[in-house]
Amino acid sequence: MKPTPGKSLFSTVDATTVVVIRWGETELDLTCGGAPMTDTDPKTVAAPPTTGATQLGKRYTTEDGSVELLCTKPGDGELAIDGVALGIKSATPLPASD
Repeated sequence: MKPTPGKSLFSTVDATTVVVIRWGETELDLTCGGAPMTDTDPKTVAAPPTTGATQLGKRYTTEDGSVELLCTKPGDGELAIDGVALGIKSATPLPASD
């Protein structure tokens, strides 16, 4: 899968929905709860997974920063690319204004 920035992706196992902020040049396998994500909104979802959880408004990224996703609808599945779980991007502190 190689979506473009701004594209919404939907989980097939829970309610998770993300928007692509950044995606590298390569094709990667994005999953949520172990199942591939899709670019069409499934009207029904399978039983929710028991591990991980996505949080509304959080940005999920790979270690190298080549992929960044924004969670617009939370769910119970864990986001992963090629089997490696994505981490929540930490906020960057603002500079002090002396």
